[in-house]
Amino acid sequence: MRWSRTFIPTMKETPADADITSHRLMLRAGLIRKVTAGAYTYLPLGLRALAKAENIVREEMDRAGAVEILMPALQPEDLWAETGRIETFGPDLVRYIDRHERTLIFGPTHEEVVTDLVRHHISSYKQLPVTFYQIQTKFRDEVRPRFGVLRSKEFLMKDAYSFNPGEESLEKSYRDMHEAYRRICERAGLPYVVVAAESGAIGGDVSEEFMVPCEAGEDSIATCDCGYSANVERAEAAAETPEKASPPGRLEVVETPGCTTIQAVSGFLKVEPRRLIKTLIYSADGAPVAALVRGDHELNETKLLRVTGAGEIQLADAATIERVTGAPVGFAGPVGLDIPIYVDHAVAALAWGATGANKADAHMVNVVPGRDFALTESADLHTVTEGDRCPKCKETFRIGRGIEMGHIFKLGRKYSETMGATFLDENGKSKVLTMGCYGIGINRIVAAMIETSFDEKGIIWKMGIAPFHVEIVALDMRNADVRAASEILERSLEAAGIEVLYDDRDATAGVKFNDADLIGLPLRVTIGARSLKKGTVELKRRDSEEVLSTAIESAVETIAGEVARDLEWQRREE
Repeated sequence: MRWSRTFIPTMKETPADADITSHRLMLRAGLIRKVTAGAYTYLPLGLRALAKAENIVREEMDRAGAVEILMPALQPEDLWAETGRIETFGPDLVRYIDRHERTLIFGPTHEEVVTDLVRHHISSYKQLPVTFYQIQTKFRDEVRPRFGVLRSKEFLMKDAYSFNPGEESLEKSYRDMHEAYRRICERAGLPYVVVAAESGAIGGDVSEEFMVPCEAGEDSIATCDCGYSANVERAEAAAETPEKASPPGRLEVVETPGCTTIQAVSGFLKVEPRRLIKTLIYSADGAPVAALVRGDHELNETKLLRVTGAGEIQLADAATIERVTGAPVGFAGPVGLDIPIYVDHAVAALAWGATGANKADAHMVNVVPGRDFALTESADLHTVTEGDRCPKCKETFRIGRGIEMGHIFKLGRKYSETMGATFLDENGKSKVLTMGCYGIGINRIVAAMIETSFDEKGIIWKMGIAPFHVEIVALDMRNADVRAASEILERSLEAAGIEVLYDDRDATAGVKFNDADLIGLPLRVTIGARSLKKGTVELKRRDSEEVLSTAIESAVETIAGEVARDLEWQRREE
């Protein structure tokens, strides 16, 4: 491909609204252009990289035995009503009403549509197991689109769905997808960790995320040297060792006018936030309950949901809080509270603390858990933080950031049971199908690679998803020998199966080198009049400062060897 015949609008300046590296470089290198918040046009280089990522994903899905289909982006709202997910997704759903007054949903995911397909066409154990997948545009009305293509309203995703006769079969399908995702990460040149995760609006009780460690990531990951790793939303914290101190004084009520926040109460009472016992009133399936966490911790609602065994929980409204505690919001405490109380391990370990007095503008100090309020048992209820310990080995967690690239779920019978997707087993008995779900962001593969592979000059592409393998830089297009040698090398490399971008612009060497570093193709071949007189060309890897001279006659062989070496991990055993 000739530079002059394609469209690569590189930029010298960094766009003001680009807030992370991948976003800045994708704009500056001419990979994408913003159309509106959360929606981008992919330009030729960006589209080639996206297609490379898509092809890797497709090849690995096919290799794993999945069957490709293509479902519509438009979905009838009625299907979502069957599973009750309209409320779960809430305002993230993109909807419109057609001319016949029917409400349609622009699909953010396709569990309902694929389950509807299967319930109409699969009826026997002989047709199972089966995994369907598609690569298709998804839509989510993000409240705050940001980070370029990492958090957008419109994005390309591969979503796959396995249908199995039972748990054992699901486990195999899940492992097959797990291995496929591992290969996708490696082929795309992505560093990754697999972490336990929350299933969220998709559902199911087991899920894992494939995370790319990166400071620009929106997710926090708790990891331990023993091998345990989890998204902080899912990570468990080991119970803390109980303190062996005595309270500094007697239990008493202290007036705290206007102090309704942790910071305000901590400052007024002159105690550390970790000494405050935060009492949160929730409604669990309509009944009030209290959850206790330390003042320096945040309650994890998913953990509370599991502990209560409720189908749904939500923060209680102000009227309920006042009815239950006798005080307005901000002054709740466990002492004398006559509702179920769920205590976090860290609160149970406190020797003493301070908490709301269930009275307006008042708190209690020198409160002892187990003495002043019931402490029959405790549970892990808070979102893990620095200083928490691993539940497996009891060593301290490391908390880092990461980009969620893929997410795999064991859905169980969440959708199949609700939507009546059944099959007849070998005994002719009707059974509900067991499902798995497996998503990976194609756009995110590209952005995550850039976010983890760059320098001050620009992108450093990994060979697997680079738009081209090689860039030929001709230093003087007015020199007939330079043009001829460049064109011969271009044709020879393409004949050898090497993807080539030939910079044939009539521009200065500085402009060409700067652009070459910015777009960051893995190999650069420089051809100039001076080197041609020596019978050589210059070869430079983008990930190295070393410049090598190689004979023109052996240039194709040398370059092909470099490309093959980088792609060697893509070779498959037959």
